[in-house]
Amino acid sequence: MATSQRSSSTGIKVVIVGAGFAGLTAAIECHRKGHEVLVLESFPELKILGDIISFAPNSGRIFQRWEGVDAKLDPIIHKSDGLRIKTWKGEDLTKQTWGEEGKKYGKAYNGHRGEIHEIVYYHALEIGIDIRLGHKVDDYFETESEAGVIANGERFTCDAVLAADGVRSKGRTIVLGYEDKPKSSGYAIYRTWFDSAALADDPDTAWMVTNGDRHCCWIGPDIHFIAASVKNGKDFSWVCTHKDEADVEEGWQETGPLSDAMKVLEGWDPVVQKILKATPDPLIDWKLVYRDPLPTWISPKRRIALIGDAAHPFLPTSIQGASQAMEDGATMAVCLSKSGKAHVQEGVAAFEALRYERVRAAQKTGEDTRNMWHKADFDDVKKNPDSMKLKREDWLLNFDAEEYAEKNYAATVALLKDPVAVRQLNVPSRTEVLASTEVAASA
Repeated sequence: MATSQRSSSTGIKVVIVGAGFAGLTAAIECHRKGHEVLVLESFPELKILGDIISFAPNSGRIFQRWEGVDAKLDPIIHKSDGLRIKTWKGEDLTKQTWGEEGKKYGKAYNGHRGEIHEIVYYHALEIGIDIRLGHKVDDYFETESEAGVIANGERFTCDAVLAADGVRSKGRTIVLGYEDKPKSSGYAIYRTWFDSAALADDPDTAWMVTNGDRHCCWIGPDIHFIAASVKNGKDFSWVCTHKDEADVEEGWQETGPLSDAMKVLEGWDPVVQKILKATPDPLIDWKLVYRDPLPTWISPKRRIALIGDAAHPFLPTSIQGASQAMEDGATMAVCLSKSGKAHVQEGVAAFEALRYERVRAAQKTGEDTRNMWHKADFDDVKKNPDSMKLKREDWLLNFDAEEYAEKNYAATVALLKDPVAVRQLNVPSRTEVLASTEVAASA
Protein backbone atom coordinates (compact mmCIF):
# COMPACT_ATOMS: atom_id res chain seq x y z
CA MET A 1 0.00 0.00 0.00
CA ALA A 2 2.90 2.36 0.73
CA THR A 3 4.05 4.55 -2.12
CA SER A 4 6.79 7.14 -2.48
CA GLN A 5 5.40 8.38 -5.82
CA ARG A 6 4.62 12.09 -5.83
CA SER A 7 2.11 13.71 -8.17
CA SER A 8 3.35 16.33 -10.61
CA SER A 9 3.61 19.88 -9.29
CA THR A 10 0.34 21.78 -8.91
CA GLY A 11 2.04 25.13 -8.32
CA ILE A 12 -0.01 25.54 -5.13
CA LYS A 13 1.94 26.92 -2.17
CA VAL A 14 0.75 25.87 1.28
CA VAL A 15 1.98 27.20 4.62
CA ILE A 16 1.17 24.95 7.57
CA VAL A 17 1.34 26.37 11.09
CA GLY A 18 2.23 23.66 13.60
CA ALA A 19 4.14 20.39 13.31
CA GLY A 20 1.87 18.15 15.36
CA PHE A 21 0.04 15.21 13.82
CA ALA A 22 -2.48 17.42 11.99
CA GLY A 23 0.24 19.65 10.54
CA LEU A 24 2.63 16.87 9.60
CA THR A 25 -0.10 14.77 8.00
CA ALA A 26 -1.28 17.76 5.98
CA ALA A 27 2.32 18.45 4.95
CA ILE A 28 3.05 14.89 3.88
CA GLU A 29 -0.25 14.50 2.05
CA CYS A 30 0.05 17.89 0.32
CA HIS A 31 3.59 16.96 -0.73
CA ARG A 32 2.30 13.65 -2.14
CA LYS A 33 -0.28 15.54 -4.18
CA GLY A 34 2.34 17.85 -5.69
CA HIS A 35 1.82 21.00 -3.62
CA GLU A 36 4.74 23.09 -2.35
CA VAL A 37 4.77 22.95 1.46
CA LEU A 38 6.33 25.01 4.24
CA VAL A 39 5.78 24.05 7.88
CA LEU A 40 6.38 26.62 10.63
CA GLU A 41 6.66 25.31 14.22
CA SER A 42 7.12 27.49 17.30
CA PHE A 43 9.08 24.91 19.33
CA PRO A 44 12.84 25.39 18.84
CA GLU A 45 13.65 21.67 18.83
CA LEU A 46 11.98 18.28 18.58
CA LYS A 47 11.32 16.69 21.98
CA ILE A 48 9.99 13.22 22.76
CA LEU A 49 7.05 14.30 24.94
CA GLY A 50 3.74 12.86 26.09
CA ASP A 51 2.33 9.43 26.80
CA ILE A 52 -0.27 7.16 25.18
CA ILE A 53 -1.98 8.19 21.94
CA SER A 54 -4.32 6.17 19.73
CA PHE A 55 -4.74 6.09 15.97
CA ALA A 56 -7.72 4.03 14.84
CA PRO A 57 -7.80 2.04 11.57
CA ASN A 58 -9.34 4.98 9.68
CA SER A 59 -6.08 6.89 10.17
CA GLY A 60 -3.88 3.79 10.22
CA ARG A 61 -4.36 3.43 6.46
CA ILE A 62 -2.90 6.91 6.05
CA PHE A 63 0.30 5.83 7.84
CA GLN A 64 0.43 2.79 5.57
CA ARG A 65 0.61 4.98 2.46
CA TRP A 66 3.86 6.52 3.65
CA GLU A 67 6.76 4.35 2.57
CA GLY A 68 8.65 2.79 5.47
CA VAL A 69 6.51 4.32 8.22
CA ASP A 70 4.49 1.22 9.15
CA ALA A 71 7.70 -0.82 9.54
CA LYS A 72 9.10 1.80 11.93
CA LEU A 73 5.90 2.15 13.94
CA ASP A 74 5.15 -1.55 14.31
CA PRO A 75 7.80 -2.37 16.98
CA ILE A 76 6.65 0.42 19.32
CA ILE A 77 2.86 0.07 19.24
CA HIS A 78 0.49 -1.68 21.64
CA LYS A 79 -0.40 -5.27 20.64
CA SER A 80 -2.86 -6.68 23.18
CA ASP A 81 -5.68 -8.99 22.12
CA GLY A 82 -8.35 -6.80 23.68
CA LEU A 83 -9.64 -4.55 26.46
CA ARG A 84 -10.63 -6.05 29.82
CA ILE A 85 -13.35 -4.00 31.54
CA LYS A 86 -13.75 -4.18 35.33
CA THR A 87 -15.67 -2.38 38.04
CA TRP A 88 -13.75 -0.07 40.37
CA LYS A 89 -13.77 -2.89 42.92
CA GLY A 90 -12.00 -5.23 40.52
CA GLU A 91 -14.96 -7.35 39.41
CA ASP A 92 -14.67 -8.58 35.81
CA LEU A 93 -17.43 -7.24 33.59
CA THR A 94 -16.49 -8.11 30.02
CA LYS A 95 -13.66 -8.26 27.49
CA GLN A 96 -13.62 -6.53 24.13
CA THR A 97 -11.38 -8.37 21.69
CA TRP A 98 -9.59 -6.69 18.80
CA GLY A 99 -8.85 -9.65 16.54
CA GLU A 100 -11.99 -9.55 14.38
CA GLU A 101 -11.97 -5.76 14.37
CA GLY A 102 -8.44 -5.76 12.95
CA LYS A 103 -9.48 -8.10 10.17
CA LYS A 104 -12.54 -6.01 9.40
CA TYR A 105 -11.17 -2.47 9.62
CA GLY A 106 -7.39 -2.68 9.48
CA LYS A 107 -4.50 -1.89 11.77
CA ALA A 108 -4.61 0.53 14.70
CA TYR A 109 -1.52 2.31 16.04
CA ASN A 110 -1.48 2.95 19.80
CA GLY A 111 1.76 3.95 21.48
CA HIS A 112 3.85 6.73 22.95
CA ARG A 113 2.86 10.08 21.46
CA GLY A 114 6.43 11.38 21.28
CA GLU A 115 7.89 8.22 19.74
CA ILE A 116 5.22 8.04 17.02
CA HIS A 117 5.56 11.76 16.36
CA GLU A 118 9.32 11.45 15.95
CA ILE A 119 8.92 8.80 13.24
CA VAL A 120 6.37 10.89 11.34
CA TYR A 121 8.47 14.06 11.72
CA TYR A 122 11.59 12.47 10.29
CA HIS A 123 9.62 10.88 7.47
CA ALA A 124 8.44 14.37 6.48
CA LEU A 125 12.04 15.61 6.46
CA GLU A 126 13.23 12.57 4.50
CA ILE A 127 10.79 13.19 1.65
CA GLY A 128 11.94 16.80 1.39
CA ILE A 129 9.38 18.84 3.31
CA ASP A 130 10.64 22.23 4.54
CA ILE A 131 10.06 22.34 8.32
CA ARG A 132 11.31 25.40 10.19
CA LEU A 133 11.47 25.11 13.95
CA GLY A 134 11.57 28.13 16.25
CA HIS A 135 9.13 30.06 14.06
CA LYS A 136 6.32 31.52 16.16
CA VAL A 137 3.42 32.78 14.08
CA ASP A 138 2.21 36.15 15.35
CA ASP A 139 -0.43 36.92 12.76
CA TYR A 140 -2.35 35.65 9.73
CA PHE A 141 -3.46 37.60 6.67
CA GLU A 142 -5.37 36.99 3.43
CA THR A 143 -6.62 38.74 0.32
CA GLU A 144 -8.69 37.42 -2.56
CA SER A 145 -5.48 36.34 -4.31
CA GLU A 146 -3.15 35.13 -1.53
CA ALA A 147 -2.77 34.30 2.16
CA GLY A 148 0.07 34.10 4.60
CA VAL A 149 1.48 34.50 8.07
CA ILE A 150 3.99 36.65 9.91
CA ALA A 151 6.51 34.65 11.94
CA ASN A 152 9.67 35.94 13.62
CA GLY A 153 9.06 39.27 11.90
CA GLU A 154 9.12 37.69 8.43
CA ARG A 155 6.19 37.64 6.02
CA PHE A 156 5.42 34.28 4.37
CA THR A 157 2.92 34.32 1.48
CA CYS A 158 1.18 31.40 -0.18
CA ASP A 159 -2.08 30.24 -1.75
CA ALA A 160 -3.52 28.66 1.40
CA VAL A 161 -2.65 28.58 5.11
CA LEU A 162 -3.52 25.59 7.29
CA ALA A 163 -3.61 26.47 10.99
CA ALA A 164 -2.68 23.27 12.80
CA ASP A 165 -1.38 24.82 16.00
CA GLY A 166 -3.95 23.51 18.47
CA VAL A 167 -6.85 24.95 20.45
CA ARG A 168 -5.02 28.20 21.16
CA SER A 169 -4.37 28.86 17.46
CA LYS A 170 -4.31 32.51 16.45
CA GLY A 171 -5.98 31.29 13.30
CA ARG A 172 -9.18 30.75 15.29
CA THR A 173 -9.43 34.49 15.83
CA ILE A 174 -9.02 35.15 12.09
CA VAL A 175 -11.70 32.61 11.22
CA LEU A 176 -14.18 33.61 13.93
CA GLY A 177 -13.53 37.34 13.98
CA TYR A 178 -13.11 37.29 17.76
CA GLU A 179 -11.05 35.51 20.44
CA ASP A 180 -12.85 32.59 22.04
CA LYS A 181 -11.81 31.54 25.52
CA PRO A 182 -11.71 27.94 26.78
CA LYS A 183 -14.13 26.85 29.50
CA SER A 184 -13.81 24.14 32.10
CA SER A 185 -15.56 20.93 31.07
CA GLY A 186 -15.77 19.78 34.67
CA TYR A 187 -13.27 16.96 34.06
CA ALA A 188 -9.51 16.41 34.08
CA ILE A 189 -7.14 13.51 33.43
CA TYR A 190 -4.19 12.29 35.44
CA ARG A 191 -1.79 10.56 33.05
CA THR A 192 1.66 9.01 33.05
CA TRP A 193 4.12 6.72 31.26
CA PHE A 194 6.91 4.72 32.92
CA ASP A 195 9.07 1.59 32.87
CA SER A 196 7.09 -1.48 33.97
CA ALA A 197 9.86 -3.30 35.87
CA ALA A 198 8.33 -2.70 39.32
CA LEU A 199 4.97 -4.01 38.13
CA ALA A 200 6.60 -7.15 36.72
CA ASP A 201 8.09 -7.91 40.15
CA ASP A 202 4.70 -7.94 41.90
CA PRO A 203 2.58 -11.08 41.30
CA ASP A 204 -0.62 -9.01 41.57
CA THR A 205 0.35 -6.74 38.68
CA ALA A 206 2.71 -8.93 36.66
CA TRP A 207 -0.17 -10.13 34.45
CA MET A 208 -0.35 -6.67 32.91
CA VAL A 209 3.26 -6.53 31.76
CA THR A 210 4.44 -10.11 31.11
CA ASN A 211 3.87 -12.39 28.12
CA GLY A 212 2.79 -9.55 25.86
CA ASP A 213 0.87 -6.31 26.14
CA ARG A 214 -2.30 -5.87 28.21
CA HIS A 215 -5.11 -3.31 28.20
CA CYS A 216 -7.55 -2.90 31.12
CA CYS A 217 -10.22 -0.37 32.13
CA TRP A 218 -11.72 0.07 35.60
CA ILE A 219 -15.04 1.94 35.73
CA GLY A 220 -16.49 3.70 38.76
CA PRO A 221 -18.94 6.48 39.60
CA ASP A 222 -17.89 9.47 37.44
CA ILE A 223 -14.32 8.10 37.14
CA HIS A 224 -12.56 5.69 34.84
CA PHE A 225 -8.99 4.38 34.98
CA ILE A 226 -7.35 2.83 31.89
CA ALA A 227 -3.97 1.10 31.96
CA ALA A 228 -1.96 -0.40 29.11
CA SER A 229 1.45 -1.95 28.57
CA VAL A 230 3.43 -1.47 25.36
CA LYS A 231 6.51 -2.97 23.66
CA ASN A 232 5.83 -6.49 24.91
CA GLY A 233 5.13 -5.16 28.39
CA LYS A 234 8.31 -3.10 28.74
CA ASP A 235 6.57 0.29 29.10
CA PHE A 236 3.40 1.12 31.01
CA SER A 237 0.87 3.92 30.78
CA TRP A 238 -2.31 4.83 32.62
CA VAL A 239 -4.89 7.60 32.48
CA CYS A 240 -7.58 8.49 35.00
CA THR A 241 -10.51 10.71 33.99
CA HIS A 242 -12.23 12.35 36.95
CA LYS A 243 -14.33 15.33 37.99
CA ASP A 244 -12.40 18.60 38.23
CA GLU A 245 -13.99 22.04 38.41
CA ALA A 246 -10.74 24.03 38.28
CA ASP A 247 -10.77 27.16 36.17
CA VAL A 248 -8.88 26.94 32.90
CA GLU A 249 -6.47 29.77 32.16
CA GLU A 250 -3.30 29.55 30.10
CA GLY A 251 -1.75 26.37 31.48
CA TRP A 252 -3.86 23.42 30.39
CA GLN A 253 -1.27 20.72 30.92
CA GLU A 254 0.48 20.91 34.26
CA THR A 255 2.07 18.45 36.64
CA GLY A 256 0.22 17.21 39.71
CA PRO A 257 1.24 15.11 42.71
CA LEU A 258 0.59 11.37 42.68
CA SER A 259 -1.13 11.80 46.05
CA ASP A 260 -3.99 13.67 44.35
CA ALA A 261 -4.72 10.68 42.12
CA MET A 262 -4.52 8.37 45.12
CA LYS A 263 -7.27 10.42 46.81
CA VAL A 264 -9.47 10.25 43.72
CA LEU A 265 -8.99 6.45 43.50
CA GLU A 266 -9.18 5.70 47.22
CA GLY A 267 -10.97 2.40 47.87
CA TRP A 268 -10.54 1.12 44.32
CA ASP A 269 -9.31 -2.35 43.30
CA PRO A 270 -6.07 -3.35 45.14
CA VAL A 271 -4.48 -3.87 41.71
CA VAL A 272 -5.13 -0.20 40.91
CA GLN A 273 -3.58 0.74 44.27
CA LYS A 274 -0.45 -1.24 43.45
CA ILE A 275 -0.21 0.39 40.03
CA LEU A 276 -0.39 3.78 41.74
CA LYS A 277 2.34 2.84 44.23
CA ALA A 278 4.63 1.81 41.36
CA THR A 279 4.01 5.10 39.53
CA PRO A 280 6.72 7.80 39.55
CA ASP A 281 5.77 11.20 40.96
CA PRO A 282 4.59 13.66 39.59
CA LEU A 283 1.80 13.02 37.10
CA ILE A 284 0.53 15.09 34.22
CA ASP A 285 -2.65 16.87 35.37
CA TRP A 286 -4.42 17.52 32.06
CA LYS A 287 -7.52 19.71 32.25
CA LEU A 288 -10.23 18.89 29.75
CA VAL A 289 -11.73 22.06 28.38
CA TYR A 290 -15.00 22.86 26.68
CA ARG A 291 -15.10 24.68 23.37
CA ASP A 292 -18.29 25.81 21.71
CA PRO A 293 -18.53 24.14 18.28
CA LEU A 294 -17.16 26.51 15.65
CA PRO A 295 -19.71 27.63 13.04
CA THR A 296 -16.94 27.47 10.43
CA TRP A 297 -13.33 26.34 10.12
CA ILE A 298 -12.45 28.61 7.20
CA SER A 299 -11.71 32.33 6.89
CA PRO A 300 -13.96 34.86 5.14
CA LYS A 301 -11.86 34.84 1.97
CA ARG A 302 -11.49 31.03 2.13
CA ARG A 303 -7.70 30.93 2.06
CA ILE A 304 -7.09 30.03 5.71
CA ALA A 305 -8.39 26.80 7.24
CA LEU A 306 -8.26 25.41 10.76
CA ILE A 307 -7.40 21.73 10.99
CA GLY A 308 -6.99 19.25 13.85
CA ASP A 309 -7.48 20.55 17.38
CA ALA A 310 -7.49 24.14 16.13
CA ALA A 311 -10.81 23.33 14.44
CA HIS A 312 -12.31 20.54 16.53
CA PRO A 313 -10.88 19.42 19.89
CA PHE A 314 -11.95 15.92 20.98
CA LEU A 315 -12.57 14.18 24.26
CA PRO A 316 -10.07 11.34 24.79
CA THR A 317 -12.98 8.88 25.17
CA SER A 318 -13.71 9.33 21.46
CA ILE A 319 -10.37 7.64 20.65
CA GLN A 320 -10.57 9.69 17.44
CA GLY A 321 -8.93 13.08 18.03
CA ALA A 322 -5.61 12.22 16.38
CA SER A 323 -7.31 10.16 13.67
CA GLN A 324 -9.64 12.96 12.67
CA ALA A 325 -6.70 15.38 12.59
CA MET A 326 -4.98 13.07 10.11
CA GLU A 327 -8.15 12.76 8.04
CA ASP A 328 -8.20 16.58 7.81
CA GLY A 329 -4.74 16.63 6.27
CA ALA A 330 -5.49 13.88 3.76
CA THR A 331 -8.76 15.55 2.74
CA MET A 332 -7.28 19.02 2.28
CA ALA A 333 -4.49 17.68 0.09
CA VAL A 334 -7.05 16.08 -2.24
CA CYS A 335 -9.27 19.18 -2.31
CA LEU A 336 -6.40 21.45 -3.34
CA SER A 337 -5.30 19.06 -6.05
CA LYS A 338 -8.88 18.93 -7.38
CA SER A 339 -9.39 22.69 -7.24
CA GLY A 340 -6.09 23.65 -8.82
CA LYS A 341 -4.21 26.86 -8.15
CA ALA A 342 -6.83 29.05 -9.85
CA HIS A 343 -9.61 27.83 -7.56
CA VAL A 344 -7.93 27.29 -4.19
CA GLN A 345 -10.82 29.03 -2.39
CA GLU A 346 -13.19 26.45 -3.83
CA GLY A 347 -10.94 23.67 -2.56
CA VAL A 348 -10.79 25.12 0.96
CA ALA A 349 -14.59 25.44 1.07
CA ALA A 350 -15.00 21.87 -0.20
CA PHE A 351 -12.62 20.62 2.51
CA GLU A 352 -14.87 22.03 5.22
CA ALA A 353 -18.04 20.70 3.60
CA LEU A 354 -16.56 17.20 3.23
CA ARG A 355 -15.33 17.08 6.83
CA TYR A 356 -17.72 19.08 9.01
CA GLU A 357 -20.61 16.68 9.69
CA ARG A 358 -18.35 13.63 9.96
CA VAL A 359 -16.17 15.32 12.57
CA ARG A 360 -19.20 16.48 14.57
CA ALA A 361 -20.51 12.93 14.67
CA ALA A 362 -17.09 11.58 15.69
CA GLN A 363 -16.86 14.14 18.49
CA LYS A 364 -20.21 12.95 19.82
CA THR A 365 -18.82 9.43 20.30
CA GLY A 366 -16.50 10.78 23.01
CA GLU A 367 -19.38 12.24 24.96
CA ASP A 368 -21.39 9.05 24.57
CA THR A 369 -18.57 6.84 25.86
CA ARG A 370 -17.82 9.09 28.84
CA ASN A 371 -21.50 9.19 29.78
CA MET A 372 -21.80 5.42 29.32
CA TRP A 373 -18.95 4.78 31.75
CA HIS A 374 -19.37 7.66 34.20
CA LYS A 375 -23.15 7.54 34.58
CA ALA A 376 -23.53 3.77 34.63
CA ASP A 377 -26.09 2.05 36.85
CA PHE A 378 -23.98 -0.89 37.99
CA ASP A 379 -26.96 -3.07 38.86
CA ASP A 380 -28.04 -2.77 35.22
CA VAL A 381 -24.46 -3.12 33.99
CA LYS A 382 -24.03 -6.48 35.73
CA LYS A 383 -27.13 -7.74 33.92
CA ASN A 384 -25.72 -6.57 30.57
CA PRO A 385 -21.92 -6.16 30.94
CA ASP A 386 -21.39 -5.92 27.18
CA SER A 387 -23.12 -2.54 27.34
CA MET A 388 -19.80 -1.15 28.62
CA LYS A 389 -17.91 -2.06 25.46
CA LEU A 390 -16.62 0.72 23.24
CA LYS A 391 -18.81 1.33 20.22
CA ARG A 392 -16.90 0.34 17.10
CA GLU A 393 -18.84 1.28 13.99
CA ASP A 394 -18.36 0.92 10.26
CA TRP A 395 -19.02 4.57 9.39
CA LEU A 396 -16.18 5.68 11.64
CA LEU A 397 -13.51 2.99 11.27
CA ASN A 398 -14.09 1.62 7.77
CA PHE A 399 -13.29 4.95 6.13
CA ASP A 400 -10.62 6.19 3.77
CA ALA A 401 -10.39 10.01 3.84
CA GLU A 402 -8.36 10.27 0.65
CA GLU A 403 -10.64 7.97 -1.31
CA TYR A 404 -13.77 9.69 0.01
CA ALA A 405 -12.52 13.14 -0.98
CA GLU A 406 -11.51 11.94 -4.43
CA LYS A 407 -14.95 10.44 -5.06
CA ASN A 408 -17.05 13.22 -3.56
CA TYR A 409 -15.21 16.45 -4.37
CA ALA A 410 -17.12 17.34 -7.54
CA ALA A 411 -20.53 16.62 -6.03
CA THR A 412 -19.63 18.62 -2.91
CA VAL A 413 -18.60 21.66 -4.96
CA ALA A 414 -21.84 21.41 -6.95
CA LEU A 415 -23.88 21.38 -3.73
CA LEU A 416 -21.97 24.36 -2.35
CA LYS A 417 -22.87 26.32 -5.46
CA ASP A 418 -26.56 25.36 -5.19
CA PRO A 419 -27.94 25.58 -1.61
CA VAL A 420 -31.43 24.71 -2.86
CA ALA A 421 -30.12 21.35 -4.00
CA VAL A 422 -28.67 20.77 -0.52
CA ARG A 423 -32.10 21.21 1.07
CA GLN A 424 -33.78 19.02 -1.55
CA LEU A 425 -31.36 16.24 -0.69
CA ASN A 426 -32.30 16.64 2.99
CA VAL A 427 -28.73 17.27 4.10
CA PRO A 428 -28.81 18.65 7.68
CA SER A 429 -27.65 22.23 8.01
CA ARG A 430 -24.91 23.22 10.43
CA THR A 431 -27.46 25.01 12.58
CA GLU A 432 -29.44 21.80 12.95
CA VAL A 433 -26.34 19.79 13.78
CA LEU A 434 -25.09 22.30 16.35
CA ALA A 435 -28.51 22.50 17.99
CA SER A 436 -28.89 18.73 18.28
CA THR A 437 -25.54 17.86 19.82
CA GLU A 438 -23.34 19.05 22.65
CA VAL A 439 -19.58 19.03 22.22
CA ALA A 440 -17.01 18.87 24.96
CA ALA A 441 -13.40 19.32 23.99
CA SER A 442 -9.95 18.68 25.37
CA ALA A 443 -6.63 20.33 24.89
